[in-house]
Amino acid sequence: MLLLMLCHQLNAQVQNKMDWFADAKLGIFIHWGIYAVDGTSESWAFYNKRVPYSAYMDQIKGFKANQYKPKEWAELIAQSGAKYAVITTKHHDGVALWNTKQNNLSIPKLAPVAKDVLTPFVNALKEKQLKFGAYYSLLDWSHPDYTGFTKDSSRYKVEQDTLRWKRFQSFYNGQLRELIAQYSPDLFWFDGDWEHDAKTWDAAGIRKMILDANPNAILNGRLQGYGDYDTPEQNFPVTRPAQNYWELCLTTNDNWGFRFIDSNFKTPYQIISIFADCIGMGGNLLLDIGPKADGTIPAQQVYILKELGKWNRKHQEAIFSSIAGLPAGHFYGPSTLSKDSQTLYLFLSSTQAATCYLKGLQNKIVHAEVLGTGQQINPTVVGKISWSQVPGLVYFDITPALKDNYLTVLKLKLDGPLKLYRGKGGL
Repeated sequence: MLLLMLCHQLNAQVQNKMDWFADAKLGIFIHWGIYAVDGTSESWAFYNKRVPYSAYMDQIKGFKANQYKPKEWAELIAQSGAKYAVITTKHHDGVALWNTKQNNLSIPKLAPVAKDVLTPFVNALKEKQLKFGAYYSLLDWSHPDYTGFTKDSSRYKVEQDTLRWKRFQSFYNGQLRELIAQYSPDLFWFDGDWEHDAKTWDAAGIRKMILDANPNAILNGRLQGYGDYDTPEQNFPVTRPAQNYWELCLTTNDNWGFRFIDSNFKTPYQIISIFADCIGMGGNLLLDIGPKADGTIPAQQVYILKELGKWNRKHQEAIFSSIAGLPAGHFYGPSTLSKDSQTLYLFLSSTQAATCYLKGLQNKIVHAEVLGTGQQINPTVVGKISWSQVPGLVYFDITPALKDNYLTVLKLKLDGPLKLYRGKGGL
């Protein structure tokens, strides 16, 4: 009985600290590091032997950040509608953005900018009341006490050289303690855990260290089972991920960091429709941008974030603080619900926004409007038979003048909490 009570208390604590994350819906991911100088793939360029390790690391000499304006970054993130941002404090290449005391491999010590570029950004986020997430790579392909730094390098077995591994554990725990003490991240976004198991990483110990310092800190799911939420990457899940909370991390083009050769940017419509799918399934979107080495954000990414922000402001009540919408089969598109389940929001593509329909709704619709316009619409019920318990189809006709440039949202006020018919039809 005592164990059961403790489990319930733990679940309640996790749920309480996840409230802001569940309501936030949108975060901005930032991959910024020395890889932006030549536009190589972050860390993977040398790991996959596309460039020599020495040439990759020489990029640090060109990391000037001479046009870096962290307050403008934070302002753009706020304009997008995002409620949190996650930045790569250290990627797999081992180069830290802050002035780490654990080694000399950091931007302040080796790059021309010669200063900590992380602290002013964290401060700018806090001024905008945005949550701060610290991306941190557990593995480190530059550290002498880690394994080989290319995919065909020889790797030592931890159990055969425990002293070496303990030195590396001391290193990454030291860096994590620095991040905790200096920045108190609201969220830790781990990566690189795949090369070792939870016991080897001491994932339980990492989690304890973070939560002892800040019980409200959130950890992503890449800590060998010791995280708080799932993180599908790039590919949109067809079914909802297993954990209660989840977040799709997605690039705005084809790469995480800045690449000169990558101009394949997603359109605002594509980003907005993916975002709507995420929130319709009860998840978040962590949308990535890759600033240049001078600290400027590519114009295409600025445009995407601003267009996304305009759409978010127009439809904010259907997005932020909402919960997952209708299960599959009732409506052909994303949907969300108010927390009391008495208001249903339908997200319509440009083709749907002329006529669309809803199946299996047992509630009466007391008011329907096109969100952001204030214009009421009159739904039509088709196929309802008076003596049958099966509800009819509810059709909506939306005039072209009411359509949004990207996704149109219908707001349906119901006569009570949502009730759905889930049967196979018939009498």
